[in-house]
Amino acid sequence: MSNLARKLQEENYQSEQQQHTVKKVIKQTNALLSPGEKVLGVAFAALLCFGAVKMVGNQADIYQVNKDIQIAQSSINKMEKSNKELDIEVKDLSSYERIRQVAEKLGLTFSKDNVKVVQ
Repeated sequence: MSNLARKLQEENYQSEQQQHTVKKVIKQTNALLSPGEKVLGVAFAALLCFGAVKMVGNQADIYQVNKDIQIAQSSINKMEKSNKELDIEVKDLSSYERIRQVAEKLGLTFSKDNVKVVQ
């Protein structure tokens, strides 16, 4: 081959290499998400986590209040039972027969004229 043919062949080879190198430089990687979308995603995830923690906290507070209500209700039931027992005891102690027995022990006499009924 002559020098002219060889020069043309080398130029073609060099232009092909330049085209290959240019193609490699032009190639860009496309990101799946833009920076704004990433910020929105992180903000959404943070908001979601905050909401979940808040809901669990509220449920814990509700559980505690229900527990306190049950304790108070139990205490009220005990007091009502005690009051009923004391009321029964008062009725037993204030019966007519018992008062008459105590009066006779103290030396008092029974007279219909001196007895007053009070409700």
